[in-house]
Amino acid sequence: MRAYIAGPLFNEGERWFDEQIDAIARQAGLDTFLPHRDGGEAVKDGDTNEIFKVDVAEIDRADLVIANLNGAAIDDGTAWEMGYAYAKGKQLIGVYTDARLSFRGQVVNLMLEKSCAAVVRSLDELEAVLKALSAGG
Repeated sequence: MRAYIAGPLFNEGERWFDEQIDAIARQAGLDTFLPHRDGGEAVKDGDTNEIFKVDVAEIDRADLVIANLNGAAIDDGTAWEMGYAYAKGKQLIGVYTDARLSFRGQVVNLMLEKSCAAVVRSLDELEAVLKALSAGG
């Protein structure tokens, strides 16, 4: 099973958290694509056309998208990746460890939340969900 790891990646903290998600996914036996690590020359060169093409192709290859939803607002690129993946019939898992909530019972934007098979509230919960998924559960 292949997972695309979506999330903001514009500072060290964001990249670090995305890497924690990636490590848990790989420990669960998933093959992963982490854009800032695996985007190749396009990322190094800052070629936005190529970055877009590579990311779309990798979402197409993925069985699952795991999205870092943390922050006061969800990263717009992550939201786009989730919408695209949902439209392509990919399974989505959101990771939201932020304490801020908009409405009682709502974790993140309802359109994003309802497109996810699960929204987990910790890396430990993510690990449990991915282990069950890898085991066929």
